[in-house]
Amino acid sequence: MEVVLAILGIVIVMFAVITLAKSVRIVPQQRMDVVERLGKYKRTLSPGLNLLVPFVDAVRTKVDMREQVVSFPPQPVITSDNLVVSIDTVLYFKVVDPVRATYEISHFLQAIEQLTVTTLRNVIGSLDLERALTSRDQINKHLSSVL
Repeated sequence: MEVVLAILGIVIVMFAVITLAKSVRIVPQQRMDVVERLGKYKRTLSPGLNLLVPFVDAVRTKVDMREQVVSFPPQPVITSDNLVVSIDTVLYFKVVDPVRATYEISHFLQAIEQLTVTTLRNVIGSLDLERALTSRDQINKHLSSVL
């Protein structure tokens, strides 16, 4: 009988420790965590100590809020004077809304790449070669406004 009570006590203590571990979440400074309750968005955890409802709340995504750098492969672009130019693209971006980055698009990095390439082709396609080479600031402003 004492053995059964000891085992039951150990099980209860283990359950309490697991429950406590699942209810406390420490989020680092550079990150925000998106929490779902039973599969539906509940809230976004900010950096620091956060409490969750154990076994009901789950962290769906951990979104890095720092500025990120992505280099895309060179893209062929045709200028207005029908010359093909290969453009290297380096993109700096920062996620400002982790909920929208999680739920409104499936692969936001791929979407950023495609939007950048499409806009870049559009802008450079309207310029001749000389203006495309000398108006980097104008192209960057246009890309920033679109993105």
